[in-house]
Parts: sequence; structure tokens; C-alpha cells
Amino acid sequence: MMQWKLAALGALGGAALAIAIVFGTAALGFFPARVDGRQVRAYLLRNPQIFAEMQQRFAEQQEANEDQAERARQTAVDRAGMKTFFDPAVAYVTGPANAATTFVEFYDYDCPFCRASQPVVKAFYEAHRSDARFAFVELPIPELHGPGAVMAANASLAARRQGDKFVCFHFALMGEKTVVTPQMIDADAAACGLDVAKLNADMTGKGIEASRVRARKLAATVRFDGTPTFIIDGKVHSGELDDDSLKQMTGG
Repeated sequence: MMQWKLAALGALGGAALAIAIVFGTAALGFFPARVDGRQVRAYLLRNPQIFAEMQQRFAEQQEANEDQAERARQTAVDRAGMKTFFDPAVAYVTGPANAATTFVEFYDYDCPFCRASQPVVKAFYEAHRSDARFAFVELPIPELHGPGAVMAANASLAARRQGDKFVCFHFALMGEKTVVTPQMIDADAAACGLDVAKLNADMTGKGIEASRVRARKLAATVRFDGTPTFIIDGKVHSGELDDDSLKQMTGG
């Protein structure tokens, strides 16, 4: 995140750069905000290390804010209770109802971090499909990933209506490398043995939008504002999932 911020500052020019520096450094307490452009220039020429200090301070603040947000998400999940996430009206649910291990994922098919997590998620599913309870929850974020994210979520929701073929379709769609298209949806559905015509009809059918709305409301209730977000054995993990993180969460 910090590299993005600095790149954005670097892309600004002239007065815009001066304004950004003034407000940024003043907000971090380096000098009073009531200074003119000449004072800013003179100060920065005398103190070029200010950028490194700003970067460090900003990174520390961001980390503290994210830790606080993650604690808030965990508290909200604990309050909601795990049964909330295994509601078939919200998620595609599979695995033994009495399983000791539980795995929930909120995802967007066009999210690069969801796709990067796919190998770990799929391997865990294949290893524990008979002894863990899984909940797959569509949370498209078109504001970030475009309208195709909603189309892909609609296809996923429609695929739920064709039983256990959903899982194959889910991993196939999540394994795509570019923005999901109708052609990808049809090809992945056919490869997984779904009825493609029924899938396309169901995508625009009654209840699909309502399912998305329910999932989004649940995400808002537990303060999930990005994808992927996982709940593994009751513990929240936001962002890309790797082998080390998964082992820490499952004790394996």
C-alpha cells in the first residue's frame, strides 16, 4: 500500500505535489501546515530523509489500523456465530454437518488475490472434503473488478442449482487467468458436466440477485469489506491465503 501512495505522489506535479507534501507531512506531525511553497521546498531540501520517515510512519499506522480492523471483524464473526455462515441461503455448503474443521471463503471470481489463493484452497478442499465443512460465499465487488464480477457470481449461484457439480465449476472459474467472460462460463460449465442452457437461464432467474444481496448484507454485518476473506475454524483471515497462514490457522 505504501508503494502505491508514494507512486501516486510521484505522479503529481508542481503545485499539486507541494500541496500533497504539505498535508501529508503536516498530518504526520513533521511541521505546521501553515507554510508556503518556498518554505516547503527549503525544508525538504534540508531534510530529504523526510520521505523515508513518512513511509515508515505511514506503514506503522496502516498496520495498526489493519490489526484493529481484523480484531473488529473477528469480534463480529464471534457475535454472529458460525451457523450464520453455513446457511444455504447465503453459501454453497458441503461436507459433514458435524465436522470439527470448518472453512468459509468470501470471494470474487475476478479478484487477483482470490485467484492466487486458489491452489491452497483447492488442495485443502481435496484433502478434507470428507472431514471438513465448507461454505463458499459469492461477494462480487464490481466497484473494483467491474460488472463481470457480478456476472461470474450469478453463474456461480446458478451452478448451485445443479448439485455437487458446483464445486468443479467454482474451481474452474476461479482458475481463469483473465476477466471472466460468458464464453469462459459456458466452457467451464460444459467441462464440469453442467447443463449450460439451464445455467444461463438460471443466471437471470428469480432469486439470484436476492442471494447476492443476502451475502453482501452478511459481509457488511461482520465487517468484511474485501476479498478474499476466510473464516477457518472460527478464525478470520483477510487477504490472500498461503500454506503458512493456513497451517497457522488449522494447527497443521
